[in-house]
Amino acid sequence: MWAISVNLSVYEMKQKEFNIPFSGLKQGKHNFNYQIENTFFDSFGYDEFNATDINLDVVLNKTSTMMEVDLEASGTVNVDCDITSEPYDQAVSGDLHLIVKFGEEYNDENDEILILPHNEHQLNIAQYVYEMLVLAVPQKRIHPGIEDGTLESEVLDRLKELQPKEKRLDKKESDPRWDELKKLLTDK
Repeated sequence: MWAISVNLSVYEMKQKEFNIPFSGLKQGKHNFNYQIENTFFDSFGYDEFNATDINLDVVLNKTSTMMEVDLEASGTVNVDCDITSEPYDQAVSGDLHLIVKFGEEYNDENDEILILPHNEHQLNIAQYVYEMLVLAVPQKRIHPGIEDGTLESEVLDRLKELQPKEKRLDKKESDPRWDELKKLLTDK
């Protein structure tokens, strides 16, 4: 039990790195830069990436009544191919524009507008970064070597062996057993 609580505190500390203390900042634009590695995704319990190397640039524009936050990320994530299970580096990039306003209570129901309580003094962008990057990875992950034919894999060789050898040349040729059933559809 003790090891679990230690791990959770490590994850919480990783997400705290994404706290932006805005109360002491002057009005205007402020730049922040983060290097995102696998421990960031581990803190969310997300383990689909083998390795991560992503650069995140954040521009916070503070005004007297609100803040605008622009997130821009680019880099690579190492994932396993859906066809061969071979690991490869997938390029990812993403951007997000967030407007932060102040109100009576916290509200993040709108994807583009975040409302923070008036007494809040920092903004945590970890959840926004996480969602932006996970959605930036293609849903179907295919090793680039499959598309250009350079990947040599036992799985690909086996798939080629199992591929149907005979191809139908005449699409109009049909199985006579189905012809009788088709007549039932037209007989009414």
